[in-house]
Amino acid sequence: MALVKVLKNKAYFKRFQVKPRRRREGKTDYRARGKMVRQEKSKFNTRKYRLIVRFTNRRCICQIAYATIRGDMIVAQASSNELTKYDVPCGLKNYAAAYCTGLLVARRVLKKFGLDEKFKGKEEADGEDYHI
Repeated sequence: MALVKVLKNKAYFKRFQVKPRRRREGKTDYRARGKMVRQEKSKFNTRKYRLIVRFTNRRCICQIAYATIRGDMIVAQASSNELTKYDVPCGLKNYAAAYCTGLLVARRVLKKFGLDEKFKGKEEADGEDYHI
């Protein structure tokens, strides 16, 4: 049997840099994230808002967030288990629940920014298309 040279010796491990935790867990693609949250230089210090939708085993969670140096800041969030307060007769994880949860978080953001009076929405549902 021939001798095999050890390639990963002490010098290798001295220089080895561990990847960030979320990269090791496979949760975050930092190149795609950087591309997504990057803002143009001409729009200096302007927030770039994004809608985050997560599906768990039981519910749907929607959030509006923007990125900063300190980390992501959540502006508003809504969960589909809050729909029971509004008498929405559907499951908490299907397409209709995701749509209603998105509407709920949108109304919360408009209220937070003081635009809820400007964009009323549809007062009563009659099945017709609604355009702003």
